[in-house]
Amino acid sequence: MILKLKRTPGIFLVGFMGSGKSTIGRALADELGWGFCDLDEEIERREGTTISHIFETRGEPVFREIESAALKERVRSVERGQPQVIALGGGAFSSDANFELVSNHGVPIWIDCSMATIERRVGVETHRPLARDLESMRALFEVRRPSYARADYRIECDTDDPQTVVAKILALPLFKP
Repeated sequence: MILKLKRTPGIFLVGFMGSGKSTIGRALADELGWGFCDLDEEIERREGTTISHIFETRGEPVFREIESAALKERVRSVERGQPQVIALGGGAFSSDANFELVSNHGVPIWIDCSMATIERRVGVETHRPLARDLESMRALFEVRRPSYARADYRIECDTDDPQTVVAKILALPLFKP
């Protein structure tokens, strides 16, 4: 295992909505015997409402502040030596501050799905505020790709089998002695 991962045992899954970060993250955490956190689910628990409701009533900038604060808390637990796989929301890694935080305290891995796969999985879901308009979602996908490309590793994922993706992650050089 690489020194960076030993020092701060955090794997941060980044990628667009519908790429499977949560499903893959849970399976990866089980395989490693680590904790798992879906940052969006944690935010909803803490705020007592849905992300969609936060977007509608308080706006995206407020949501991004809440998201960054939740990420900082997760990073603190990783720093205390609690190994975790953390699935970030689709926009979290686009923030330079969040990118620095994640990159300096663990290993970011981009779960890269094609837009066709994401459209099949997400469609136009009303509980995802940024997926309600297909053309806007496609544009956002293209805008965010360069941010995701800053991750330490990229895993192509156009399969619906999370174990296949977990095997690809476990084959990365970061797990080699």
